[in-house]
Amino acid sequence: MPSANAPTANAPRPRRPSASVTDAREIVTTTLDELSLSDPFIYPDEATRSYYLTSSGGSIYKSKDLRSWTGPYGAYDVSGTWMQGITGVSAAEIHHVNGKYYYAATFADAKQLVDVVPRRYNITRHQTTILVSAKVDGPYKPMTSDLAFDYLPHNWRTIDGTIWNENGVAYFVFAHEWLQTIDGTMEYANLAPDLSRLAEKPTVMFRASEAPWALEMVGNGEMTYGLRIPGWVTDGPELFRTKTGKLGMLWSSWGAHRYAQGVAYSQSGSIEGPWVQETEAFKGDNSGHGMMFTTFEGKRLLIIHHVEGDGPRKPQLYEIDDSGDKLILGPRYNP
Repeated sequence: MPSANAPTANAPRPRRPSASVTDAREIVTTTLDELSLSDPFIYPDEATRSYYLTSSGGSIYKSKDLRSWTGPYGAYDVSGTWMQGITGVSAAEIHHVNGKYYYAATFADAKQLVDVVPRRYNITRHQTTILVSAKVDGPYKPMTSDLAFDYLPHNWRTIDGTIWNENGVAYFVFAHEWLQTIDGTMEYANLAPDLSRLAEKPTVMFRASEAPWALEMVGNGEMTYGLRIPGWVTDGPELFRTKTGKLGMLWSSWGAHRYAQGVAYSQSGSIEGPWVQETEAFKGDNSGHGMMFTTFEGKRLLIIHHVEGDGPRKPQLYEIDDSGDKLILGPRYNP
């Protein structure tokens, strides 16, 4: 007989709090090694001399030294919109543009069907969106009074949006997901000056299958939602310039050793490309969804998530050399 305090088989699972500021949460102080999270992103804020860590899940952790992290704090307030109450938030990022802070993340409503692709997984609403705040720690809010607003076409399954500034223009870069397109694409569109909407239709930058190291999922033995679904994955775009001015993109897919971090470079030096893929994965050991940032002391670092065996996704820091035309991965960094 179970004890009086044990949950029964039919007992509902406790609701996981969303990253909304309206949800209660326990705030703790921990280390990066103790955290388990996907798709890490660190924004170093000069105004507060603090680092802000976001990830899938959407909450915010704060640190002064990259060693000790306090959180998870609520990030946004989307009350009254279709995003209210959603816990399926992925790949959150923080950007500072023209004096304001912007929060890019993907909100997923698994109950709303937007497309059916024959012989594939049903396509539910996955919208990559941008919220705004006057403060780096939020709360981030929508920029429109349209409570059902979508940045991208409503029937597209999009993930992992990021913001890139080039020649005074802000661009929205995102993955149009392989579950819908079969061969996942990376796409961009320039944004209105206040970043409140797209100013043009999206343009395809490249397809996942163009990278020699990116393997087709069924042929590679990968399962998705417990199913064998064919296709090539695009994840986690992050654009950067090396110190020589070379424009590149970190992005992820699945390769010979499961998840992999790749790099592509623009031949023209602009977002229009053409984009040329590196032959080998940059880091192909079940690691990926990386981004780079500079510490307040001027050190260039890469943060990724890594999975060891069947363990959880763990954030890791690496030194990175971007002094030439191509990135060079350095050793693990322990702050």
